[in-house]
Amino acid sequence: MNRRDFLTATTVASAGLALQGCNESNRQAIDYSKHPQKSENAKHVNINRNKKTTIKLATSWPAHFPIMGTGVEKFAQRVVDISGGTLEIKLYPKNTLVPALAVFDACSSGQIDAFHSGPYYWKGKNSAFSLYSGIPFGFTAEEINSWMLFGGGLELWREQYGKYNLHPFMGGNTNIQMGGWFRKPINSLEDMQGLKMRIPGLGGEVFSKMGVNPILLPAGEIYTSLERGVIDATEWVGPALDIQMRFYKVAPYYYSGWHEPGSILELTFNKEMWSKLAFEHQSMIEVAANELNSNMTYEFHSKNIHALQELQDLKIELLQYPQDVVNAGKTALTKVLAELSETNKDFATVNESIQKYLKLSKQWSDVSLGYFLNER
Repeated sequence: MNRRDFLTATTVASAGLALQGCNESNRQAIDYSKHPQKSENAKHVNINRNKKTTIKLATSWPAHFPIMGTGVEKFAQRVVDISGGTLEIKLYPKNTLVPALAVFDACSSGQIDAFHSGPYYWKGKNSAFSLYSGIPFGFTAEEINSWMLFGGGLELWREQYGKYNLHPFMGGNTNIQMGGWFRKPINSLEDMQGLKMRIPGLGGEVFSKMGVNPILLPAGEIYTSLERGVIDATEWVGPALDIQMRFYKVAPYYYSGWHEPGSILELTFNKEMWSKLAFEHQSMIEVAANELNSNMTYEFHSKNIHALQELQDLKIELLQYPQDVVNAGKTALTKVLAELSETNKDFATVNESIQKYLKLSKQWSDVSLGYFLNER
């Protein structure tokens, strides 16, 4: 063997030994079964292999209701799949086990284990709860998710719901909602005076300050109420769900909105029941809930862009509120937030958190997304 061949062979052999040593080291480093300090949660894994846990979950939506109802159905199936059948979510659409707007109390008392609904429906329990759905002129869907996960929103929500024996998760987002359907056009703030409008949450509080009479109606009564003139207008969600409600047939004036720019929906559990679930089942639910939250947001966007085309094909005119209405809405919002903060410490705490985060988010959005949308 000449000198060159000898050096080449030696180098290859040395490299092989080095790689073998690295591989041995890597194998030892990732062999957690031999690690002296095992995970604290290891004792929880697979304890449900031969057991089955069933959770009773009621919703505020009809069976197979598009996006919101079907989203929860997909969540339930997802939990079954990733748990290997050891965890079942048994769904009860609205009014099959408890009334649509009774799910909060039913879950708090333990009559049911969980529910899917919207936090602003429970403002009568605590006005602060309406803030977790979002505020007029406030967070977009992306921004409210950011505040919830990284701005302290979820911690505040769970602390306040905990007083009612509840443990909430984000359970979807409607994305930006439209301003509503009106039987007559809105040409100025004067046209809003005395108007009877179906609108919930903080949006309803704001519209009330603007001279509107806000009314809360279940979905099944809205169309008939519009048709008969019991109400003059309604907001619902956006094109995807609005077109299925056929509001355009009885209230043809459709307005863009600012009252719900990114409304959170909730997936909430009885806190006592939640604490008794195995760690692995808690983890599976959390993963599936996160998936539900993101998928529903994106599905709303996808369905809305196609439904908007359908509305345009139907020659529905898309309108914007006059500027004096928008200005009055901003003024009314300031008053509502101040009044509720003064009378409710919880509301003041959550609102302060929102306003601080929203200020920072607006600065970033204005120089990034806002600029981009204006230019494209």
